[in-house]
Amino acid sequence: MPQLTVQELRALNRAGNPTFSGVYVLRKVAHKTAKNDNAFLSVELGDRTGSFNTTIFGDNPAFPLLKAGAEGAVVRVEGKLDYFQERLSPKLTRLEIVPEAELAAQPELLGSLVESAPEDAVALWTEFQSHIAAIAHPELRTTVQAVFEEIGDSFRTSSAAIAMHHAYRAGLLEHTIHMARAARALLPLYPEIHADLALAGILLHDIGKTIEYETGLAIRKSRRGILQGHVVLGYQLARKHGLKHKLPADLLERLEHIILSHQGELEWGAAVMAATPEAVFVSMVDNLDAKMGMVQRALRNAGEADEFSEYLPGLKAPVLVRPPQA
Repeated sequence: MPQLTVQELRALNRAGNPTFSGVYVLRKVAHKTAKNDNAFLSVELGDRTGSFNTTIFGDNPAFPLLKAGAEGAVVRVEGKLDYFQERLSPKLTRLEIVPEAELAAQPELLGSLVESAPEDAVALWTEFQSHIAAIAHPELRTTVQAVFEEIGDSFRTSSAAIAMHHAYRAGLLEHTIHMARAARALLPLYPEIHADLALAGILLHDIGKTIEYETGLAIRKSRRGILQGHVVLGYQLARKHGLKHKLPADLLERLEHIILSHQGELEWGAAVMAATPEAVFVSMVDNLDAKMGMVQRALRNAGEADEFSEYLPGLKAPVLVRPPQA
């Protein structure tokens, strides 16, 4: 039985619910209870080409293994192709954890499992430096530089989310670069905005995610990420270095406000609603790129026969993945 990637799974003909095998990363295990009080597990598996969710009930031989918790493990599975509400949801008949010794002997296997930003990470980082250099205000620029010096290389590899958008290796760098590109194109339309402050806010808005997330084969929240969250963690970093490098009090307060409000809505995780021109601008650019990131990933992972992607919770709709016809 050939081993299939997630993208190859999606391309299979659904007729007859064909069997398959594959090697995937166990990204998430959620314990749930059905209406009849029976326990089941909602499991997310994936590789560099995408991911899918499946349900593991108590009578499945894999249930005890997964119930113990093995997020981040590499698993070999067998199953039957199936869909639930038009979303890929295979029925697994067999699952085993791939031993670390086997993974060490097959480095190419690990490379096939880790989803990464599609753009070259080295080129992205070089471009990122140019966006810092574009901040003309000396104390703002120095503050931003100091934050990234403290964070180190973690920013270059961190995910931007666990699931919603840019949720893969170097996704945070990609997301921030895309926001900086969009902002610098749009800022001439809005002369009321302090351009240096807005750009600094964009570069720092999600910096707390380098602490909030632990990025390995599976993305999970750290202790500080659970207890404080990236908005507070980012605010702390910006304030620390803004004070250290004598950023004027008014600019520091406004920079902090951008970070505290960038999520856009209180129910989305913002500490406060955006209340300065720069904060409104950054939250809107953030929302734009987050949603377009979902669209871009759906287009990348679409099969040749697909007309629509699966339903995307962040967009509250599936995406039409076929290009316009001339």
